[in-house]
Amino acid sequence: MAEKTLEDLFLDTVKDIYFAERQVLKALPKMARAAQSEELKAAFEKHRDETETHVERLQQVFELLGKPARGKTCEAIQGIIAEGEEITEAFKGSSALDAGLISSAQAVEHYEITRYGTLRTWALQLGMKDAAALFEQTLGEESATDEALSSLANTSSNSRAKTKAA
Repeated sequence: MAEKTLEDLFLDTVKDIYFAERQVLKALPKMARAAQSEELKAAFEKHRDETETHVERLQQVFELLGKPARGKTCEAIQGIIAEGEEITEAFKGSSALDAGLISSAQAVEHYEITRYGTLRTWALQLGMKDAAALFEQTLGEESATDEALSSLANTSSNSRAKTKAA
């Protein structure tokens, strides 16, 4: 068996995040429908649009690599999304639902931030400046989404979660 290289690991990780982003695209509309506050619904809808762009950027990376855009099952994102679905079901109709949705969304964001940061670093190491720039753009958007979700949690959702639903 041939020894695996950073380039192999890079491609494997691009496939992983491609699968993950496509799963997130399916999950965000469900989260938007479940959200109680209009601000959170809007945040999920905005991030869905951004996620479509993230998928397009990943397709550009596959093109740069001369590889077909194919995902590889990402069990981590499947688990994070499944936990979010459990929270949605368990807290449906409660004042804590939005806080739980934000928590679930931030788990996704943190996974993505980790992956994009690693991919950007590896792309630079491998001399793939164009790919690194694409990852940098997405990393900035994922970080901004995480910050927006934190702000929403701190200014409204967490406080509402402390009280019983009317």
